[in-house]
Amino acid sequence: MSSRSRLAIVASHPVQYYAPLYRHLAKQVDLTVFYAYRDTLADQSNAGFGTGFSWDVDLLTGYRHQFLDNVSRQPGLGSFSGVDTPGIGAELGRGRFDGVLIMGWYLKAFIQALVAARRAGIPAMARGDSQLGTPRSRLKSIAKELMYPLFLRQFGAALTVGQRNRSYWQHYRYPQARMFDSPHCVDTAWFAARATPQARAAVRQRMGIAAQAPVVLFAGKLLPFKRPLDVVRGAVHARALGIPVEVLVAGSGPLQRELHQCAEALAVPLHQLGFCNQTEMPPAYAAADVLVLPSTGRETWGLVANEALACGRALLLSDAVGSALDLAGDGTTGKVFPLADTQALGSAMAELLIHPPQPAALAARSQAHSLAAAADGVLAALSYIQRDHKRAVNT
Repeated sequence: MSSRSRLAIVASHPVQYYAPLYRHLAKQVDLTVFYAYRDTLADQSNAGFGTGFSWDVDLLTGYRHQFLDNVSRQPGLGSFSGVDTPGIGAELGRGRFDGVLIMGWYLKAFIQALVAARRAGIPAMARGDSQLGTPRSRLKSIAKELMYPLFLRQFGAALTVGQRNRSYWQHYRYPQARMFDSPHCVDTAWFAARATPQARAAVRQRMGIAAQAPVVLFAGKLLPFKRPLDVVRGAVHARALGIPVEVLVAGSGPLQRELHQCAEALAVPLHQLGFCNQTEMPPAYAAADVLVLPSTGRETWGLVANEALACGRALLLSDAVGSALDLAGDGTTGKVFPLADTQALGSAMAELLIHPPQPAALAARSQAHSLAAAADGVLAALSYIQRDHKRAVNT
């Protein structure tokens, strides 16, 4: 862009995955991020982490931001009406923005932002990870088929984070020319710099894992839809094939005790790190050889897979995971297995441990989902909606 455009982003709350992207964008545009909700320790616990905590990385410096006044009577991120910020209209009007990026439409605050942007004549963009495979009732599916082709066109551009998300927009007949790739990303350099051989050795020594032991990692909340017990059951099949695999878990949640009991009953070595804050994750990836994410379609992406790639680790993803096609679908960086098929999971686990992907392939896939790649999509979409808005004003 020839001059610094003014971009507003309306987001739910500070998220460890998105703060690095906002910092990256702030170097290229005049950026303001409006947060609709200030989360609490209790929110983190209720979200499935099993404990209250604060992220141990800075989420708020390096870009201009503002917390909106949430007037909801029952504030929270768990419901549409739990985040109600009518003041967004005044903020967008004062800001003289060239565009507004809204991070979805699942909260009342996001719809308020879309309506406010249209009233102020500010073109809006959307970015999220919706996909068609997400479970929904037949009535809701019919309603979406009728309403979404019109509703989604209220956004001047769609930022698609992956293949399944792009298919979602295409399904609702959103114009192809208004779709821009902005892949889900993490700060690849930050993770890579911390996933060192020394970090690998330290975690293994602390957990009593031999230096040469083959290790698979489950990283995430221990919730039913993430199916962490499938990792243990898959390991049984891998061990039957002669691979003495051990399971490392970075995460906490309701299934923690059941996971331990399952591993004990099946005689699979299990090492539980418990909840790991952000700075503790690169060493956890470094200590493993393969990341396993066996989730259902509720895992609309799975950014732990991006983190593992950045740390040079192979991926083993269920075919229901939103990122499966993008991050492991071609077989060069890992494998995809049928959801809930623990025998197929075990066979793929054994094969990846015997024949791991090439480091260059892992690095290339990680770079394709870097902060720069995601930001380039945002900037291209912003340029497009600015040009489109000028054409509309001049006709």
